Amino acid sequence: MDNIGTMPVKPSAGSPAKSPARSPGRDTYTPESLLAVAVGVFNERGYDGTSMEHLSRAAGISKSSIYHHVRGKEELLHRAIARALDGLFAILDEPDAGRGRAIERLEHVTRRTADVLMAELPYVTLLLRVRGNTRTERWAMERRREFDHRVAGLLKAAAAEGDLRTDLDARLATRLLFGMINSIVEWYRPQPGDAVDRERVADAVVRLAFEGLRKQ
Repeated sequence: MDNIGTMPVKPSAGSPAKSPARSPGRDTYTPESLLAVAVGVFNERGYDGTSMEHLSRAAGISKSSIYHHVRGKEELLHRAIARALDGLFAILDEPDAGRGRAIERLEHVTRRTADVLMAELPYVTLLLRVRGNTRTERWAMERRREFDHRVAGLLKAAAAEGDLRTDLDARLATRLLFGMINSIVEWYRPQPGDAVDRERVADAVVRLAFEGLRKQ
């Protein structure tokens, strides 16, 4: 779908909302709550394997009620992926991502990326599963490459400042680093109010990564 607008969606932690037990009517749903249901179905069935009928059944409302909120399932995909990407790119604008030595900025970005992944788990999971089959997915993959490129720049800067091992290729190190972070979606299953657990996971990621990356 061309020219899909991105509507701001407030971040929230945890898993997507479960389907309601009975049909609540279209006015009960907001764009945010409908998006949460759609993301759950996309992650369960795959985007290509999801029809508007599947979304209708999961939400407990008619397809016409869904169209009251969005133009189709690709708009829901775009909104969900945009939410994940906005969370990741916002990290690069945080004060600690722009001041101090490059190695300190890189550690901050790494820690916060792991934290955002866990806080926005369903949305980032969907982002990591796109395969480029639609215009929205190709846009998402390009944005992911841009994010990775900026992190690779921090790796190169840290090496140039003498704080990072110089025997590692920056692009390879970036892929390995984010391969470790992205693998969290495969096993992390949050519980309500599990912020302490998120912090422990993020600490472990930083410790494991930078004990290997820092120049001895």
